Amino acid sequence: MENKKGGLVGWLFGSSIGYLRRFLFRVLSVGPIPNHLAFILDGNRRYARKWDLGEGMGHRAGFLSLMSLMKYCYELGVKYVTIYAFSIDNFRRRPDEVQGVMDLMLEKIEGLLKEESIVNQYGVRVYFIGDLTLLSETVRSAAEKAMKVTSNNDKSILLICVAYTSTDEIVHAAQEACEDKRHELLSMKKINDAQNGEIGKEKLGENNVIKIADIERNLYMGVAPDPDILIRSSGETRLSNFLLWQTSNCLLYSPKALWPEVGLRHLVWAVLNFQRAHAELEKRRKQL
Repeated sequence: MENKKGGLVGWLFGSSIGYLRRFLFRVLSVGPIPNHLAFILDGNRRYARKWDLGEGMGHRAGFLSLMSLMKYCYELGVKYVTIYAFSIDNFRRRPDEVQGVMDLMLEKIEGLLKEESIVNQYGVRVYFIGDLTLLSETVRSAAEKAMKVTSNNDKSILLICVAYTSTDEIVHAAQEACEDKRHELLSMKKINDAQNGEIGKEKLGENNVIKIADIERNLYMGVAPDPDILIRSSGETRLSNFLLWQTSNCLLYSPKALWPEVGLRHLVWAVLNFQRAHAELEKRRKQL
């Protein structure tokens, strides 16, 4: 009998919290809602030390926080969510720590594909962003499978940056743009030779220039618009080589909470700040 009462109370409490959250989101929706939120997940290891948790438990606690925040974002109507899961620089950490993170990543990627996962509940398409060749074969295969399985989902987009840094992304984009331009010029030269030089050297010279659009077309993050808000936990204000190209007109928010402690109140505060600054942000974007 006691168990039934406890279960009923828990259900009523959970339902009440869910109702209040949805009501809060409806109020927020009166104002502009960000289309794209990006997160730097900082503080997992410090959280584990703070609470004297075992090795790797901070990352697991951080994953639970991530799942909650993703749910809130999609309920609120945010279409794109980007997370900085693992930097190229993180490969310099202790081998056992890197392996632990890779094992957790593999476990959670497989979990994302389960029927009851948030990916299926909210129709989320998953992208893995970065130099995936740096990942182990098993993790890379799981990532590629997740992208393939969710490729028909279009309600929401989750971008997971792994083996990623912004400088690597920009260098990669520049190299790809140069290669594209080389193929384009070779093709034009063949046409020019076939037409006895009718295209002209001036026209060929104009097409020899790499433009910003050529770089942006080849960025890893080219599948999504620039973020409206970038949230970094732990009170840190550094971007740590994350989305340097995409955040020139982005609202930055750095709550002091460690990543596993970040929750609904931080998301709401970030959205309120965005709504307050929205007119100025839009004005700047139109000037670009």
